[in-house]
Amino acid sequence: MSGFPGSPRVLKAGIVPLDPVTSAVLTSRMIVLQYNPDTLSRTLQVQAVGADGRDFSEALRLKGPPVETFKLDAEIDATDQLEKPDENATTTQSGIFPQLALLETLVYPSSAQLSANDARQGRGELEIVPMEAPLTLFVWSRARVVPVRVTELSITEEAFDTALNPIRAKVSLGLRVLSVDDLGFANKGGGLFMSYLQRKEQLAARGPGGVLGQLGLTGIP
Repeated sequence: MSGFPGSPRVLKAGIVPLDPVTSAVLTSRMIVLQYNPDTLSRTLQVQAVGADGRDFSEALRLKGPPVETFKLDAEIDATDQLEKPDENATTTQSGIFPQLALLETLVYPSSAQLSANDARQGRGELEIVPMEAPLTLFVWSRARVVPVRVTELSITEEAFDTALNPIRAKVSLGLRVLSVDDLGFANKGGGLFMSYLQRKEQLAARGPGGVLGQLGLTGIP
């Protein structure tokens, strides 16, 4: 963020986990990216009926929302904090391990969940319920708050302090948007997805459109 007076406040991108039962924000596990990535790649895979092209009556029908994925690279750097060790004791002692651990716990079940399932197996319970992770929201501006599942996490640690704590790293994240097909309409995440889709529709309605003449056409036969 610029230090010049009157410069606009730059919003941060990040990841917000919600309790799967209460939908409360788990602030202790919230991740605010230190630096916003320079690029954000998005892919939309259309969910079409009759995609094999054999049934012409289904050619324009959609089964549901497309499968949307995000890919981004983020940097984490402790250089600024290490210049003021008295104000950043955690960074001095552990480098950026805590920030990396927060990201990694997005794809791990908790140790308590693993222990509980092991105890159930020890008691001979026949059905072991899969462990539920927090609902994860990807936040990229107020207009883009969308439920996601982390599908890919790659960490490259690039520099270390004298105790081999990482002090600089590059993180690559792959995220899959969870739609109402995944969560249902009653789920908090399903409602957030619908708000995300409605925001798209509102933005599309403000688009400039065009006229056939711009394409060299006077009408569609």
